[in-house]
Amino acid sequence: MAGALAFPLIVPVVLMRVGLPAAMLSAVLIGTAWFVLMLRTAEMPGHH
Repeated sequence: MAGALAFPLIVPVVLMRVGLPAAMLSAVLIGTAWFVLMLRTAEMPGHH
């Protein structure tokens, strides 16, 4: 849920204040962190 909210809130702010390269980098970092957290917290059936 936090990842879904972080993209539309953080990336435009970074874009307006810092610029496009920083906004792209923040989008990649947020996406990567979100993906890793989703994998680490996923409940896989049959794995304990």
